[in-house]
Amino acid sequence: MERVSLTRTVPADPETVRALITDVAPFMRAAGFDEVTVEGNDLGITNRVGLFEIELDLEIVETDAVLRYEQRQGIFESMMTEYSVEAVDGGTDVTATTEYSALDLPVLGEMLDSTVISRQRTKELNNQFDWLVDQVT
Repeated sequence: MERVSLTRTVPADPETVRALITDVAPFMRAAGFDEVTVEGNDLGITNRVGLFEIELDLEIVETDAVLRYEQRQGIFESMMTEYSVEAVDGGTDVTATTEYSALDLPVLGEMLDSTVISRQRTKELNNQFDWLVDQVT
């Protein structure tokens, strides 16, 4: 299982940050995905990575996390992302963690290795953190 995890302090109270994250459509668009659809607990993402268009069919799962979604169908054998918040001096620490295992497509698996996926996911999470900071400043 591969893992990408980032934390950033957002200069706002946890309730404000939680509200921004749980407004799922704009929060997911902030990652830079090409297309985002949200219907109830169904979340669809389309994104171009290099020469490839990646589509993920995700489910928003109820947990103690502010937001958690898991892949139902897509290029990974399994994939989950979870966001948590914690009050700190100067605002709220937001932690985003994505865990994934093996690409499920033989051709893509060789071209989109773990390094590429990790780099892309880090960029997407940083984009979301930037958006959160922009929303509260």
